[in-house]
Amino acid sequence: MKTTDVRRDIPLLDELIYLDAASTTPTPRPVLESMNDYFYNYNANTGRGAYGLVVKATHELELAREKIAKFVNSNPEEIIFTKNTTESINIVAHGLNWNRGDNIIVSNMEHHSNLVPWLNLKKQGVEVKVIKADENGVIDPGEVEKEMDEHTRLVTISHVSNSIGSVQPVDEISKIVEDRDVFYLIDAAQSVGHIDINLNKLKADLVAFPGHKGLLGPVGTGLLYCTRDSQAELKPLNLGGGTVENVTSNEFELTESPARFEGGTQNIAGFIGLGSATEYLQRIGMSKIERHTKKITKIMYHEIQDIDNAQVYGSPENIYGIASFNIDNINPHHLAKVLDEVKSICVRSGFHCAMPSVRHMEANQLDGTVRASIHYYNTREEIEILGETLQEISKLH
Repeated sequence: MKTTDVRRDIPLLDELIYLDAASTTPTPRPVLESMNDYFYNYNANTGRGAYGLVVKATHELELAREKIAKFVNSNPEEIIFTKNTTESINIVAHGLNWNRGDNIIVSNMEHHSNLVPWLNLKKQGVEVKVIKADENGVIDPGEVEKEMDEHTRLVTISHVSNSIGSVQPVDEISKIVEDRDVFYLIDAAQSVGHIDINLNKLKADLVAFPGHKGLLGPVGTGLLYCTRDSQAELKPLNLGGGTVENVTSNEFELTESPARFEGGTQNIAGFIGLGSATEYLQRIGMSKIERHTKKITKIMYHEIQDIDNAQVYGSPENIYGIASFNIDNINPHHLAKVLDEVKSICVRSGFHCAMPSVRHMEANQLDGTVRASIHYYNTREEIEILGETLQEISKLH
């Protein structure tokens, strides 16, 4: 599939320049059609019902799990449905048994969703060790190894920073962690669907990622990849319907994973759509998506860097899918608003739920940055319009 084919499947791209993929991506027609098929033709709850609609809905939901697992090269039993990446990470933070004196190693480039849950554990006597990135927003694996000791319980890092797009050395960190009795959690919110991810080779115990960003799926869908060994260590948070095998008035017996972590009615249509989204990405080809994204990211970086009084954060050799920037004497929120009003260019402004990260890059300490983020549907022409418009705005200030 060509970029033009994908753009035809997303009509709103005819009306604007959408550069906010790091927040969410528009959903292509085939994904919506699979969701509508559920609502039109077999709209029933999943589970133990015996009538035909239930059987069909249950089959399609589990088929979606298989499609998603195949896409990231894992087993279906290792894929837990959640509502977003934040919930996936919180399942781990609240589900593990923590002891006073345990420590967690995390970076200062994290989204708040991969920092606040760990900071919250300090109330239980858990130490949080925060590794500082270099001037390009990249973590040194050696610093992670240096901070590890016999009390380290978990190491966690984002694969791609959501604030500036810096790619972290997750493979190198995996090699440091794998021979120790330590959990390794990767926040892959900005990489799954953008980069060809093989969870079997990544060798992380836990990987959290959303359906509504790189995967081009609907909002309200998230996933937690959790190895069998890790599942045995986790306590489910949301107990009730669907999580138990047997219940008496006095006790209960949990069912197998992943169902024990998926209490209540799931976003059935959403996950069916997400299964279709993974097939859609496979029709495009992940290698093609990666090549396109790397090319457009570098073009975007240099288009902005060439603007008078502009600062782009991170290195063009290491950022992926995101360009985070400021122009001197222009408030980032005002700049984002003007881009929308003048050329219908949709970008994000602020701290991007990553205050320590943005401040580490010595960006605007009060208002953050402007962030442009892309997917396969974005074109060189759109990025050139962004650059030209920013140049015009900068000359007026």
